[in-house]
Amino acid sequence: MRKLALMFLCFIGISLSAQQNEVMKDCTNKMQWFQDAKLGIFIHYGIYAVKGVGESWPIQNNQMSENDYFDQLKGFTAKNFKPDEWAKLFKETGAKYAVLTAKHHDGVALWNTKQSNLSVVKKSPAARDLITPYAQALRKEGLKVGIYFSHLDWSNPDYATVFNAKDKQHPIKYNFHDFPKSGVEDTVRWNKFVAFRNAQMKEIQGLVNPDLWWFDGDWTRTAEQWKMKELRQEMLSWNPKTILNGRMMGYGDYETPEQGVPTFGPKGPWELCMTINDSWGYQPKDNNQKSVNYIIRIFTDIISLGGNLLLDAGPMEDGTFTPAQTERLIGLGRWTNKHAEAIFGTSRGLSFGHFYGPTTLSKDKKTIYCFVLDTPKDDIVIKGIQNNVKQIRLIGTTETLAYKRVGGASWLHIPGILQITLPTDKLDLNVSVIAIDLETPLELYRGNGGAIENN
Repeated sequence: MRKLALMFLCFIGISLSAQQNEVMKDCTNKMQWFQDAKLGIFIHYGIYAVKGVGESWPIQNNQMSENDYFDQLKGFTAKNFKPDEWAKLFKETGAKYAVLTAKHHDGVALWNTKQSNLSVVKKSPAARDLITPYAQALRKEGLKVGIYFSHLDWSNPDYATVFNAKDKQHPIKYNFHDFPKSGVEDTVRWNKFVAFRNAQMKEIQGLVNPDLWWFDGDWTRTAEQWKMKELRQEMLSWNPKTILNGRMMGYGDYETPEQGVPTFGPKGPWELCMTINDSWGYQPKDNNQKSVNYIIRIFTDIISLGGNLLLDAGPMEDGTFTPAQTERLIGLGRWTNKHAEAIFGTSRGLSFGHFYGPTTLSKDKKTIYCFVLDTPKDDIVIKGIQNNVKQIRLIGTTETLAYKRVGGASWLHIPGILQITLPTDKLDLNVSVIAIDLETPLELYRGNGGAIENN
């Protein structure tokens, strides 16, 4: 296991002194709002929305020439960019934070960077800083501010990446400046690029003081080349409460799986980023929109495994979301607001085998929330609950539900199966949620059963 400096050890299990335990406590406290949040909105917004192409990658994959790609700067107006409306919409979804692409791999900054001329402020009709009003609007609505920032920068001639020769997974060896062709690193120029990256990040820090940094593009170098350890230390000196995502080569605070829901949630804090259709940024030809119901089902899976959903939407170049995206965000909000009790501030749910569906637990472990994905044909069944039940409720209604225990052997501490009757005429149009209120904190039976010799 990599040995990191103490202040970076938020999730590594080793023997700790009293002082070290205090640092661990500070790390845990820093992450609390994130773990309670459950839902964030990802916004991929940049010049790639002008022609509706992929963000940054077309210039690496030879889908567009460098000139054609950056020609999109001329059409980026952001004329209907209204961050106050964004923030209100995000809040309506139930999201507690949002993440905006301040700079993607193409190197185009959404703020007035002094480190280069490549920004929408200097090079596009938008001609203004977009990240400061975004952050102000979010905080006005009580939302946490996230900033996406790419470590790599394909527009910077000093970037000069050479992949590790042993790395067979990444066939792209150079940025589009083709430097250095020899395959030998120019450490002077590389260190100049790292200083450029850090200076841009410090500019963002001064403008918006992000609650969360969402990094990308770390895969092209080692942690030592990126100077990740030093970067983390510097960022925490700017703001000790700043949360860093996992794309820091082992120096982040949480894991970031992408698009596919894990079968088993990662240990510690984590977040799945997922698109509403198949694209991160706005692409008019992509009409493969996920339904509201599908998004909700995925969301329940994620929170059941202890994670967050960072749901992505890509605005058009003028700064507005498409009707299809807006409809899905509002539909998600209808459901999250109705079932907020079972979502926000909850923890990872029951282990597999207790209930045929996602679950979450209240912080005091005295309420189990069961997500019913479809209209049941019979009673809902839950196994292994040792506790006495106070009542069972249907969230979003005033209904208390009839239930009974079947089987079991209490004298051997083998609980009976809990059967719950649902009123089919009161079910939610997407996913219904049952709350099982217990008299004491949850105790589960995880045994294999056995012969009952005394009846």
